[in-house]
Amino acid sequence: MAEIVAAPEKGPNAWAQAIAALVVVGALGGGLYVIQKSDAAAADKPAVCRLDDEDKKAAEKAHAAQRISGTELCAALNRADLPALLGTPQEHALTAYGSDGSVKMASGTEISSPEGTVQLDTYTVKLSRSYDDLPIAGMEGLLNEAESKTVLGHPAVLYSSQTIAFSFDLGGGKSDTGPGGIARALVVAPDTKDGGGSYELAIWRQDNVRPDDAALLSIAQKVLPAIPGWAAAG
Repeated sequence: MAEIVAAPEKGPNAWAQAIAALVVVGALGGGLYVIQKSDAAAADKPAVCRLDDEDKKAAEKAHAAQRISGTELCAALNRADLPALLGTPQEHALTAYGSDGSVKMASGTEISSPEGTVQLDTYTVKLSRSYDDLPIAGMEGLLNEAESKTVLGHPAVLYSSQTIAFSFDLGGGKSDTGPGGIARALVVAPDTKDGGGSYELAIWRQDNVRPDDAALLSIAQKVLPAIPGWAAAG
């Protein structure tokens, strides 16, 4: 028997490629959603974003550098009404976790890129923060199916990304990859002046059906103001 899961395709952001920086803006490349730090399926209760010792150290380091942590992004994302916003009110969070990674630029500089992920039966949702200096302006001309938006007064770009389907043969112990469905992502400037850096909110479905843009935008309206420092940044 084979099990198939999906994850966003990993690769450098097109806007970063245009300036030879090789920076990934946002979370579309953060790995398999089956990496589970909080699994509530057995207890049939919604998963929560928990901190282990490694996460606590990462969060302390992020705060010392005046940055947000992956666990804080997870907490902002893992709302009680998230299933309803996705159009699947009967579901709940199966896994919820944050991670604190970084992306290395061509110059050797590492850019912090924390992210939080929540997985339900139908959808996976990921929220990330990139601390690069790249503005949102101009990005729409370099991304797939991209269009400019304004979200809560902040410049934003809505676009599509191809996911990768991971197939696991549970009997033979083999695995394979192939093209999956479409992920829809919203890249949002942290401030109204588009001074550089970004948040990215991405959703994709396990059944490879195209995600609902209205759901993505509704989640953004609720989740972004809950991010620590959002209001202060303007």
